[in-house]
Amino acid sequence: MSSLSFRSSRPDGWTVPKTAHDAGLRRQVYGRILPMEEPGFWARLFGRG
Repeated sequence: MSSLSFRSSRPDGWTVPKTAHDAGLRRQVYGRILPMEEPGFWARLFGRG
């Protein structure tokens, strides 16, 4: 076992939450929300995707 430990003056990115953006700013930064899956053939054919 090692007794060495790592210390940093900067907080960990996983433990510090990001500031919340409003919807308009989020869309400007990241673009529009996209579906997880691409629409299927029939959805594209009938314009539901």
